[in-house]
Amino acid sequence: MRKIVLMTQVSLDGFIEGPDREIDWHMVDDELHSHFNEQLRPMGAFLSGRVTYELMAEFWPTADSDPSSTGPMVEFAGIWRDMPKIVYSRTLERADWNTTIVRDVVDDEVMALKAQPGGDLALGGADLAAAFMERDLIDEYRIYVHPVLIGRGKPLFQGTDTMTRLRLLETRTFGNGVVLLRHQRADTSPR
Repeated sequence: MRKIVLMTQVSLDGFIEGPDREIDWHMVDDELHSHFNEQLRPMGAFLSGRVTYELMAEFWPTADSDPSSTGPMVEFAGIWRDMPKIVYSRTLERADWNTTIVRDVVDDEVMALKAQPGGDLALGGADLAAAFMERDLIDEYRIYVHPVLIGRGKPLFQGTDTMTRLRLLETRTFGNGVVLLRHQRADTSPR
């Protein structure tokens, strides 16, 4: 069965974006971007909310034709365009680039998606992650902690009544100081 893998970047104080949705504090250099490409290339689909999808769709479809794009950025543009994408949104009317729109997170539909053949499913976006966490649907967490305190903004982990025990699988420190914390559910029975 495929896994739902939350992959996200946070500040050391736990925010995924600043108060005005800024992410200019992300320290994504070629080493980190190459790592993201290695992790995302074998995925079966990207799962995101509308805001994350629109942010990605604004830049990545043509990033490989931008002369300022680095090699890893050019590579990711192709990965993003080719990857099946599922956008969870009640308001998005149309989406391009191999994208399916789903209106609500429904447990049985997510479980059916996980049961399909193919690579794991990369989950992105704080609101969608919160909906998946609330339903206990995330199998693995890959949190990239950036060495910066931004003070306020949108927290990755919002209040929940669900406790999920995790087991550390890996830590990795990148040359720019970003640290990967990779955990999976401690209860590894299929969910």
